[in-house]
Amino acid sequence: MKAKISTVGGDIAAYNLWALYSSQQRSINQYSKGFTLLELLVVMAIVALVITAIPPLFTAATGTAELKGATHQLAVGLRFVRSQAIARNQSAVMLLDVEKRRYRLSGVPREYRLPAQLDLKLFAAKSEFLNPTSGAIRFFPDGSSTGGKITVTRGDRAYEIEVNWLTGQVSIHG
Repeated sequence: MKAKISTVGGDIAAYNLWALYSSQQRSINQYSKGFTLLELLVVMAIVALVITAIPPLFTAATGTAELKGATHQLAVGLRFVRSQAIARNQSAVMLLDVEKRRYRLSGVPREYRLPAQLDLKLFAAKSEFLNPTSGAIRFFPDGSSTGGKITVTRGDRAYEIEVNWLTGQVSIHG
């Protein structure tokens, strides 16, 4: 006797296998649409590392920009005072208080402040010092000056503003 394969039973068995396979595929597809917990934890760890590593870079850049800005601000003030001395045909001064990080310009009622994180040093003619922490650089009507140097420092970075006594020319070095 030969065994007969029933097509009806075979069709049902094939259908049952197909239903089982497609239900497993649906459940796999449902989970494959998202991320695993492990993947999320790895990404969060990487983001945390980046967040902690980047702020010091901005702080360093901000400090350098602050130092350059203050140096240029002082140099512009000195050039302004020199131009005022020449234009008004009378002496003009920049008064600098290195301890309080403030300065004043002749003919300008406003007092200018520099960032507290900066250190200042003033090298000027002895006659131009008002006290141990305050002094001036004076410009004359012919453009010359008493000369001097202002050093602006933040950490290990420094700029020098030099005023030539003969020409009154203001230059930045650093």
